[in-house]
Amino acid sequence: MRLQDKKVIALVDKDFEDLEHWYPVYRLREEGAQVDLVGPKANETYYGKYGVPAVTDYAFSDIHAEDYDAILIPGGWAPDSLRRFPEVLQMVQHMDEAKKPIGHICHAGWVLVSADVLKGKTVTSTPGIKDDMINAGATWVDEPAIADGHIISSRRPPDLPDYLRLFIDTLAK
Repeated sequence: MRLQDKKVIALVDKDFEDLEHWYPVYRLREEGAQVDLVGPKANETYYGKYGVPAVTDYAFSDIHAEDYDAILIPGGWAPDSLRRFPEVLQMVQHMDEAKKPIGHICHAGWVLVSADVLKGKTVTSTPGIKDDMINAGATWVDEPAIADGHIISSRRPPDLPDYLRLFIDTLAK
C-alpha cells in the first residue's frame, strides 16, 4: 500500500458532490491512507447533493493541518460554504506553504481562490468558475486533471480516475 502512514484531511459540508467526496476517500483508504472527514462540527452528518451522508470525524477547530500530509476538497455547493471558514482557509494556506498536496475538483477551486494560493498556478475546474480562477491569478486549462507541483485539480466526476492517479502519485512521493 503506497500511502501507508499518510494522513489526509477530507473536507465536508452540506451539499458536497457525493462522487467527488467518496471516490477520493475510498481510493486513498484503499492505498492505505488514513482519511479523516473534517467539517464545521464533529460527529455531525452532512448530506451530499444526492443524499449520501458523511459523518465527520472532527470539526475544523479540532485538528492541526501540520499533523496531515494532504487535503482534499470536494465540489458541489459545499465549497461556497467551506471558503467562509477562516480555519479552512488557514488549512489550505498551511498546505500550500508546506508544499503538501491540495486536491480540488469542480467548484472546490473557490476555496483556493479565497485562500489566495493560485497566483502563477496552472489549474482546471468546472468551466463555471473559470473566470474566478483566472481572476485569482491562475492559468486555467480545460483538461481532465492537472498537477502543478502540489496542487492537483480536476473538472468533474467523469475525470475522477485521472484526478486520483495524479493525487495519489503526488502524495506517494
